[in-house]
Amino acid sequence: MPRDWSASLRTDPLRRNADPMIVEPAPAKLNLALHVRARRTDGYHELETLFAFVTDGDTVTITPAERDGFAITGPFAAGLSGEGDNLVTRARDAFRARFGPGDALAIVLDKHLPVASGIGGGSADAAATLRGMARLHGVALDDPALMAIADRLGSDVPACLVGRTMIGRGRGERLTPIDAPNLPVLLVNPGVAVSTAQVFAGWDRVDRGAIGEGDVLSIASAGRNDLEPPARALAPAIDDVLAMLHAVPGVRLARMSGSGATCFALFDDPAARAEAAVTIRAAQPGWWCLETALA
Repeated sequence: MPRDWSASLRTDPLRRNADPMIVEPAPAKLNLALHVRARRTDGYHELETLFAFVTDGDTVTITPAERDGFAITGPFAAGLSGEGDNLVTRARDAFRARFGPGDALAIVLDKHLPVASGIGGGSADAAATLRGMARLHGVALDDPALMAIADRLGSDVPACLVGRTMIGRGRGERLTPIDAPNLPVLLVNPGVAVSTAQVFAGWDRVDRGAIGEGDVLSIASAGRNDLEPPARALAPAIDDVLAMLHAVPGVRLARMSGSGATCFALFDDPAARAEAAVTIRAAQPGWWCLETALA
């Protein structure tokens, strides 16, 4: 795996953490651009994407305990309550299989991001779990074995493990860091969960060209999200979200993230973001709306 992401991670081995509780943020991931180039013979898709992260998201708390436990709290906990297999516990088990079992742990996922919404909630939670386990066990965050675990857990998990703006290629696991401005962001989801598999299945298999070069805003502005058309066909409410975001004053770029249905708008001014949030909440009080910023 390319090592150009390694400078973004701590390179010195970490000492075993003395704090009995680890609290690890799991920020939302955005695809500022997402170009689907081809369907691969292994069933995945060849991608070129501009990953970015915001300052808000879920939180994973890990505490030594007498026996293993896993609980989900937060406003979107109900969306995961029926799952028998969560990416958090899969990340815990994969870490133990590679680095040793260690002590029993109680893990709490505080879920503030909508489920199946195109902003990497599950991937971010898995990555936060891996970072927390690494801190607890004294494993360096740039250990190749840790990145290999992330890669096996899901296409977005390596980017979420690093947690900074990057160009992703391959399935998204070949990562190149790029500097990003700290712009205000508004995230909006119409309350619709969209199946990633169904969205990718609806891609028309037309290669519309490579992602661009330059700074983040130039790449994003010249880019596109090739999954928007199939996602909008599955969830027409995405059309309404994008129409409202494009119409608010001060928006610099509005686009769907990932496989949807969450959309984002970038602003130059926090006041313009706040005004847009007020407008959208008043018009659609049932939609999820988060004022945040690029990290």
